[in-house]
Amino acid sequence: MILLYIIFSVYILAINFYAVMLLKSQRDEYGEDNKISGDGKLILAAILGGALAIYVSMFIMRYRLKNLLFMILMPVIAVLNIYFFYLAFRSGFTFIVL
Repeated sequence: MILLYIIFSVYILAINFYAVMLLKSQRDEYGEDNKISGDGKLILAAILGGALAIYVSMFIMRYRLKNLLFMILMPVIAVLNIYFFYLAFRSGFTFIVL
């Protein structure tokens, strides 16, 4: 059971690290140009568990703060992520059938 907690914790850390690196690579690639793409990758990374990291790094890097979709969607997804992570840890992963 402890191994499952460790694997899930490493997953959370890895997806958050990936989300920050994805946002940083987008910022470096596109800079201040209006040509911005890759929103799907960011939203997918957020849904998989990196929404809080994306939201915080948006403010740290001062990148895409004028994008209303991300400024509303990321906190909502982050709250859902935190809630589901809390449920998973609290239930002891009993929803997983081994």
